[in-house]
Amino acid sequence: MNVSPDKDKPFSSKIPTATYRLQLNGDFNFDRAAAIVDYLSELGISHAYASPYLKARPGSTHGYDIIDHNAFNPEIGSRDGFERFVACLRKVGMGHILDLVPNHMGVGSDNAWWMDVLEHGEASAYAPYFDIDWRPEEESLRGKVLLPVLTDHYGTRLENGAVTLAFDAQAGEFRVQVDGQCFPVDPGTYGSVLAHRLEVLEQELGRGDSNVHELQSLITSFRNLPTRGGAGLERQAERARDSAGLKRRLAELCAASEVVSDFVNRNVADCNGERGEPASFDRLHELLEQQAYRLAYWRVAADEINYRRFFDINDLAGLRMEVPAAFEATHALVLGLVSGGRLDGLRIDHPDGLFDPAAYYARLRDRLRTRDTVDPRDGEPSCYVVVEKILASHETLREDWPVHGTTGYDFANEVNGLFVYPGSAKSLDRLYARFTGSAREFDEVAYERKKLITRTQLSSELTVLTHLVHAIAKRDRYTRDFTRDGVRDALTEIVACFPVYRTYVTGDGSSEADRRCIGWAVAEARRRSPASDIDIFDFLRDVLMLRVAEPDRDIVSFVMKFQQYTAPVMAKGIEDTAFYDYNRLLSLNEVGGDPNRFGVSADEFHRANGERARCWPHAMLTTSTHDTKRSEDVRARLNVLTEIPALWRRHVARWRRINRPRKRIVQGREAPTRNDEYHFYQCLVGVWPLRAPGASELGNLRDRVERYMLKAVREAKVRTSWINPNRHYEEAVSRFVHRVLARPERNAFLQDFIPFQRQVARIGLYNSLAQTLLKLTAPGVPDIYQGNELPVFSLVDPDNRNPVDYDCRRAMLEEVRRSTEDETNLAACAKTFADEIEDGRAKLYLTWRTLALRRRWAAAFARGDYVPLRADGSKAEHLFGFARVHGGRQVIVVVPRWLARLAGDREAAPVDAARWSGTWIVLDRMRPGADYRNVLTGERVQIGQRDGAPALAAVQLFAHFPVALLVNPESS
Repeated sequence: MNVSPDKDKPFSSKIPTATYRLQLNGDFNFDRAAAIVDYLSELGISHAYASPYLKARPGSTHGYDIIDHNAFNPEIGSRDGFERFVACLRKVGMGHILDLVPNHMGVGSDNAWWMDVLEHGEASAYAPYFDIDWRPEEESLRGKVLLPVLTDHYGTRLENGAVTLAFDAQAGEFRVQVDGQCFPVDPGTYGSVLAHRLEVLEQELGRGDSNVHELQSLITSFRNLPTRGGAGLERQAERARDSAGLKRRLAELCAASEVVSDFVNRNVADCNGERGEPASFDRLHELLEQQAYRLAYWRVAADEINYRRFFDINDLAGLRMEVPAAFEATHALVLGLVSGGRLDGLRIDHPDGLFDPAAYYARLRDRLRTRDTVDPRDGEPSCYVVVEKILASHETLREDWPVHGTTGYDFANEVNGLFVYPGSAKSLDRLYARFTGSAREFDEVAYERKKLITRTQLSSELTVLTHLVHAIAKRDRYTRDFTRDGVRDALTEIVACFPVYRTYVTGDGSSEADRRCIGWAVAEARRRSPASDIDIFDFLRDVLMLRVAEPDRDIVSFVMKFQQYTAPVMAKGIEDTAFYDYNRLLSLNEVGGDPNRFGVSADEFHRANGERARCWPHAMLTTSTHDTKRSEDVRARLNVLTEIPALWRRHVARWRRINRPRKRIVQGREAPTRNDEYHFYQCLVGVWPLRAPGASELGNLRDRVERYMLKAVREAKVRTSWINPNRHYEEAVSRFVHRVLARPERNAFLQDFIPFQRQVARIGLYNSLAQTLLKLTAPGVPDIYQGNELPVFSLVDPDNRNPVDYDCRRAMLEEVRRSTEDETNLAACAKTFADEIEDGRAKLYLTWRTLALRRRWAAAFARGDYVPLRADGSKAEHLFGFARVHGGRQVIVVVPRWLARLAGDREAAPVDAARWSGTWIVLDRMRPGADYRNVLTGERVQIGQRDGAPALAAVQLFAHFPVALLVNPESS
């Protein structure tokens, strides 16, 4: 699917021209989504791209905690509601993409598969579906699942009466209840409860009573059930079948005999013990010890949990897509929707968590081949598939993967970097060091934070890896002297130094890219390690690369599990920790971003676009998502700071002086820290409203910023954290936010901040228009995150998942459409939108007009050549342009950048003709026509000459609108 486009073949309608991400939940369901389909179609969207809507845990706001892959989430809608939504899409010719979650499931009493595993252990038919280590190093967990669900130590909660046994007479089932959660009891252990005080029942009813005989029969039958461990498929089926039958008999017996029912309930009461009498809980403890799970204090998870999780979230358990039955069971409904024509595309969530992502993609492609229509051009499924692969700046997507590309975080960081002025890197380094009192490098912060994660939240997974590879070392006389602690320390260093989310080594070997990453990580780990025996690094390098004589099953299994570990460590250590601790420039602290990459040159951006056009022409392009730390418009503002470092330095120094009295001393140190304070000021620059906030809006802003700052300081894990919250520090942060954002009257901070922020914000809006046009025209499929067709100044979730006002957007789009119906008045309308850029019409207008062109010229954007265009003249560094050429059609895109530097101290928008005088876009790499039409203004743009080469004068391009989109008129 990633081959270069064949320009002589028809363009597939299954490839989106533009997608629109919708966050579905109980408040925005299928019917609400259906109600805006006509608006999305009018905007120019080809595919509605939905968050997960399979059955999730009740109250889920995001849908990634699926508990049943073969049912719709009733809070979002029924099958009928889904069909109505799809029918609305089809009516206007739109397609549909679903966010698919193969890596994990939500686990708890509402997940039938998980409950079956907890009831039957390894004998459950669903046990192979979950990534559980049934033979961990901790002996007490052999054949068990650790359940870290208790709010205090096990013994304390047990003897406080928080853990109780219950009996459901109608179902004939015993259950364990813990803090509102419910867990099954192994039917093989029912006998110990039913047989307790049996002589009392015999005395009451008589030994010859038929009900007593039936109860005795049940006790024997329950005890004779096949055991949990080591059962084959036939014995598993027998256990499941017989357990269900015995429960029915028990329920029937209780229904027939009130005496027996009361007897069982009294036994349950005896089992539950009496508070203040520790010995009375011994029977319940003994019963719990016989189960296929071990109840534990939630803090135990970091060290002992024995099932793979999504990152460190205990109630999201990893699935084993490498097991064919698990794949089929989790994909049946979705594949049916594809074959039934309801689904046109899939977004694969967190593929780096899978055991073998490449094998998963191949299996998905093969199943789509049998269920989906096949593209006659290449025999591939026509279903559009993109993967949430987070690429490092030096990393490329594997070209042998049968997908259409990534979900676009790589593009988001590339286009963002284009608007970061690289010349101010050292200035901002000095400012950050001076303000915080620490001259830290990002690489050191990242290294330390990743090590922190391996020691705390993901320690148990490292223990498993240590156990596996230490056993491998013990098999060889050359490596058997490596100690367990030495192995663990070396693994920690390698993981902390890993330069990418993961490698993709399999039993078939490793690629050159894999070996390069592993080699670099091991060399860096060796350099940093204080170990006396560094030969261990050679051993681990060879094992990870499979450079051993016979890479058997144990070695391959270790390597592939190691790869599943580096990804969550990278995500938790970098995205969710270092990005909140290293705050030099927050616009660079984005998913897939690298704060060391201070700016992207024009040549680098051209190379990335050209590579995508050649190899991944249908990859998704995004600038905001449900997971980005800040919206595209917030980043567009913050990038302006790189153009005005001296002004920024003066203001933050002034703000620190003004706000010093609003701080507190907590545990001997100021709160908030200078680092968190610097973070706070950038946050405010990014989210401050375009219009002066009234009292109510200011109060809402205070609450949003407070929530964000509390999340940020917890994620940073310096003075507080999610696991060990420091209430005193957090109260000081909240107090600081509220006092700094008090009413503006007599607020010296806001009186200084607002004029500065307004200056930044206006330039940020021009940056936003420029990056929007680049996203909508660069090689790939542009995606718009819900609501971001207008300026949106949101922060990380949950702030970026707030309801969207579609009535406002619909009305504004209609106003824009009506006002531009007269093409002869287009330039004046465009200029009005630009002059009044703060009201949002300029961004909406740009999106609507550009998507209309993409819809008409779909093949040109999907298969057209990418031609870099050179800027020349006095303001050349402020221009960026490229062309898309397909057959006789030519599209020219030109945007400005670094406008604060261009404007200098002037407050007027830097788009007037005088400022662009003597600056050109040179067309020497293409065969231009005599003139072009500006799609955004309707103007004819004449071709001029620059040093003998055809060129476009920037004066013409930006006369009425801040960005330019040109087409050759003979093809338009």
